[in-house]
Amino acid sequence: MLPLLFLAPGAMAAPACLSILNRVADSYIRRGVIDGFGYGEATLYSGLEAVLAVNHNDTMYDWYKNKTDNGIITDDGEIRDWDLTFYSLDEYRIGVNLLYWYDQTGDEKYKTAADTIRHQMDRHPRNDLGGLWHRAPIYKNQQWLDGIFMADTFYALWTLTFEPDNTTAWDDIILQFDLIEERTRDHTTNLLVHGYDSGKEAIWADPVTGASPLVWGRAVGWYYMALTEVIQLFPKSHEGHARLVEYFVTLSRGLKRAAEVDGGWWLVMSEPYPGKPRNYIESSAHAMFSFGLLHGLRTGLLQEDEFGAAADKSYRDLVGMFIKPNDDGTLDFIETVQVGSLNSNATYEYYVGVPRVINDNRGGGALLLAASEWELRIR
Repeated sequence: MLPLLFLAPGAMAAPACLSILNRVADSYIRRGVIDGFGYGEATLYSGLEAVLAVNHNDTMYDWYKNKTDNGIITDDGEIRDWDLTFYSLDEYRIGVNLLYWYDQTGDEKYKTAADTIRHQMDRHPRNDLGGLWHRAPIYKNQQWLDGIFMADTFYALWTLTFEPDNTTAWDDIILQFDLIEERTRDHTTNLLVHGYDSGKEAIWADPVTGASPLVWGRAVGWYYMALTEVIQLFPKSHEGHARLVEYFVTLSRGLKRAAEVDGGWWLVMSEPYPGKPRNYIESSAHAMFSFGLLHGLRTGLLQEDEFGAAADKSYRDLVGMFIKPNDDGTLDFIETVQVGSLNSNATYEYYVGVPRVINDNRGGGALLLAASEWELRIR
């Protein structure tokens, strides 16, 4: 039996915290989820797995399995519309969900599909440091915080499931984190900028370090969730495990300091931009940070006396600020940035110019994960 990546359900308030977990999940299902293996859908499915782990619901379980069997893979384990020549870390995240169904059912078709992604990773282009390109060829030599979430949780879960003694694989997984830490961490704030270009060719790349210039909240959120997940999977006997824990605790301290007194985190977190015109408190990163803080407390990675109050406030603010009820009983999740890319000039004007959307799957998945951790905390 594979370890559960996420346990959980949720809670809402108005301002107290009544359980919202099942209502949020039901809202996303009622609105409909597109078929396919996009990382937004994959993130939402990870959130649904958390719901099912804590509050099993046969209808939700059957709906999710049907979406996988009819919208993602064939009966023979082929991934529908998968391109064996397209090397993009974003597409690899669905492998986590395929392995969930392999663990649930033992059906080899899910392993076959997951193996397709794992073997593609073996061919994936790398920079001269060994870091996986975010996408080839458009993001040559670039590693982004986003890509750690998209690829390395799957890489770790697949390795734990099928090759747990493969030291080479574990070394490679920790290398991806080490490179990100070395090239993007700001040791003054303990936050991380969006990514780096080892070739220093991107318009935004620092001429010395190759780093991008700004801390974008959701990129930090992707990385924080990846740390939260991979620490659970990574062998404690490997020296890299202690480094992952250190990275997680250090980032947690940075996030605690960066939180606004009135609640939440800014879209662009780098100074001097918090509070500047067009910057705003963004919901998906907030959900990701809440999830990591609450999970860290539950698993003992974070200490209650240092982080308990901050985690509780984070979750209550998440619910109070971003969840809006509708007349039909569904709940909306608002103020989510649509996207953020280093296929840009990575300026403040770029990040704040990206539209905001409602009920984004990436934000919804993170919300479900945070709500599930809250449910466990208040039980």
